[in-house]
Amino acid sequence: MNALPMALLLFADVSMLGAGYYYGIRFIRRQHNLLLGIEWLVIGLSGTNVLFLAATGIVHSSFSYHLMVFFDAFSRSFGMTLVIVLGMMGVTRGYRPSWVVEVGALAAAVAVGLNRALDVRPVELGWAIFYLLMNLAVALFMFAVAVRLWRAGERRHAGWVFVATALGALVAAIYDFFHIPGDDADHTLFYILAMSVWALMLVTYYHGYRVLGEYTRGASRDGSAEEAAGVSGVVSPQ
Repeated sequence: MNALPMALLLFADVSMLGAGYYYGIRFIRRQHNLLLGIEWLVIGLSGTNVLFLAATGIVHSSFSYHLMVFFDAFSRSFGMTLVIVLGMMGVTRGYRPSWVVEVGALAAAVAVGLNRALDVRPVELGWAIFYLLMNLAVALFMFAVAVRLWRAGERRHAGWVFVATALGALVAAIYDFFHIPGDDADHTLFYILAMSVWALMLVTYYHGYRVLGEYTRGASRDGSAEEAAGVSGVVSPQ
């Protein structure tokens, strides 16, 4: 592999794993969202494993390669899809899933990850279609989140969430169905694009969640204040 593609690949990977760890911890400690925090940390671990593979050489029979397949299937099946929807609904619908729902979503992702890790052959058409449909479904959801941000007056965050989601859907469409012209057997150009986009998604989705949460709490406080003022006006002597 040439030096420039390798440097770009490493930069994209470090950006992705850095965003996964940094914002995963912030999701847990500042936003108190364990579900999204775990998925972000999983992506950070995945990026760390890719660094190890790059340093030691890609051997398809190695534990690290099987681990890479596990992380990939984990996130593409229910991690960056169902988990994101359930986690984001805390600020879009005021819904906090029970621990049973959270464990169920993560268990489903683990099950798919283990299934794929035990069979590292090229992704079959059925799995490829499943991954794509899951991604497109969550893309529609995140476009709706972008609209909410726009209506809340957070147009910069809305724009970034929209762009990241559109690029994420593009990556999902390319993943198993197209080959980038000039790419090598290890799909280096694709992974430079993919990991860069995933890093962008991790950052913009966190900040979209954060500002929507702040907006929702602010609107709730304003509504409570108006209600209290209205009640006070009714009962106070004229």
